[in-house]
Amino acid sequence: MTELTRISRQDLAARIASDISEGSIVNLGIGAPTLVANYLPEDEEIILHTENGLLGMGAAPEEGRIDPDLINAGKQPVTAVSGAAYFHHADSFAMMRGGHLDVCVLGAFQVAQNGDLANWSTGAPGAIPAVGGAMDLAMGAKDVYVMTDLLTKKGEPKLVEACTYPLTGVGCVTRVYTDHAVFDVTPDGFRVREAFGDNTVSQLAELTGLDLGGE
Repeated sequence: MTELTRISRQDLAARIASDISEGSIVNLGIGAPTLVANYLPEDEEIILHTENGLLGMGAAPEEGRIDPDLINAGKQPVTAVSGAAYFHHADSFAMMRGGHLDVCVLGAFQVAQNGDLANWSTGAPGAIPAVGGAMDLAMGAKDVYVMTDLLTKKGEPKLVEACTYPLTGVGCVTRVYTDHAVFDVTPDGFRVREAFGDNTVSQLAELTGLDLGGE
């Protein structure tokens, strides 16, 4: 099989940022999804929410300008935009659970073709003991975008017919952004929204072992 085109994490973050509409309230999950903050357009109002109690998060701070008291849920230093608000952790979760977030961007171990998400544990001994706020984000946001590599380090597809890892949320994923292509979750399963480079639907179907609906 011909080697397929892959894009970088930074390029993928920029691609996700381009799909976030002006006026959206957005939560960026721990890990790679935080990169999206660096590519949001400066001339549009997109408000970033963190589950530890900040509404109005900005991009990562410049070196030497880190405020140790200003962090996101992943304990990474962040900035706050003009007009940002700080509040209790419980209020932050009320926003998540109450359907007040337009978009959340999360990582994943697996995404099933019906939109099920597994992103907190592989079930292996010593794995993270609890699902945490990812469950609230996955089920509370109006649109759930997943940012992940298409394949694991072992070459196994992360897009699957059914998840084999413990679930974070059921039928919650809207779209999956991978290093090979962007996939929509539809009533008929995954469909390729955009293939990167010269990648084709048939090549991606062969890679994942799934029916992607043809060319």
